[in-house]
Amino acid sequence: MDRLDSSPRRRYLDNAATSWPKPECVWDAWERAARDNGVAPGRGGYREAIDADRLRHDARLTAARLVGCRDVTRIALPAAATLGLNMAIHGLVESGDHVIATAADHNATLRPLNALAMSGTIRLSVVPCDGTGRVDPAAIRAAVARDTRWVVVSHASNVTGAVQDVAAMASIAKAAGAGVILDASQTLGVLPIDVDALGVACLVAPAHKWLLGMPGLAVLFLRAGVEPRTIIQGGTGTASESLEMPQSVCDRFEAGTPDLPALAAFTAAARWREQQGVTAASPCRSLADGLAEALARLPGVRVVAAEVGPPIVSFTLTGYAPAEVAAAVEQLAGVQVRSGFHCAALVHAGIGTPEGTVRASVGAFNTAEDCDALVGAVARLASSLS
Repeated sequence: MDRLDSSPRRRYLDNAATSWPKPECVWDAWERAARDNGVAPGRGGYREAIDADRLRHDARLTAARLVGCRDVTRIALPAAATLGLNMAIHGLVESGDHVIATAADHNATLRPLNALAMSGTIRLSVVPCDGTGRVDPAAIRAAVARDTRWVVVSHASNVTGAVQDVAAMASIAKAAGAGVILDASQTLGVLPIDVDALGVACLVAPAHKWLLGMPGLAVLFLRAGVEPRTIIQGGTGTASESLEMPQSVCDRFEAGTPDLPALAAFTAAARWREQQGVTAASPCRSLADGLAEALARLPGVRVVAAEVGPPIVSFTLTGYAPAEVAAAVEQLAGVQVRSGFHCAALVHAGIGTPEGTVRASVGAFNTAEDCDALVGAVARLASSLS
């Protein structure tokens, strides 16, 4: 099939995986930390090391502000959200616990939970989602048992964008004597988050998605009294005379040399988002809504997308596998989208997409022309079937 033009420019619509491009201030902060400093925070008393430690502290303060945490000592910045979620799950879950998860969750939580269940360490219940990826809190209540200790949930589906009623789930969990571990990978930077209002025991989110930071950093919040066992031990730059890990959350869950450029980029990105306001996501949401409507009008296209939450639009096209659609729209119009199961193993049964979906996710620097290019390319594919 011919291209729509001879050399289509890159039109990136995969921001739910990682945001691109970044605001100019993020590139500047990242490069400045790498070129002008480049040392390890907390590992020296010279000027650059002190400056690096200040950058790290600023990042912790920024993270606390983003999630509504009033005590920065309950914040750590591990190297990735998957790492942070594993720290929480393997550090908090005890042998014999009953844990509830949802079919809308990401493999970053489902796989460690499945590993614990397969080993006989825990009993795991996975509650279903509906055709949009939403989980009814009543399903959580119905799954609660006398030995339920944790509910693990993704705040929003990375496939459909459906946002879960976490506050209701946390209330159900609290009444049962359980806590909530929240994967906020698809909401922090898109929705306002207050850990007290949500009532969660633990929250984890990466810097590189909707927050517009760089890979290599995540936010880990632990409510007072929630003290996971450490699954990674090592140097922290503090209490180095002891073979035991320090007790503070930030030290215990940041073992190893931190990524200083990622710390600086995270703070710059978060400040940029704060200056724009969380409503900066509104233009993205409007573009995503328009994209969903335009795609739904095409013959053979089925759209699966939530009306609120992250600007994610999943769809399928009759007669084409998702991977074929993704390859074709890049060839035709330079549009880059993701295809397949999106590291979400169970949601596709609920939303009726056994082969996966094509996922477009609109970022802060996308335009209406990017979305139009995707619709035009899909329309070409759809017309070839008639």
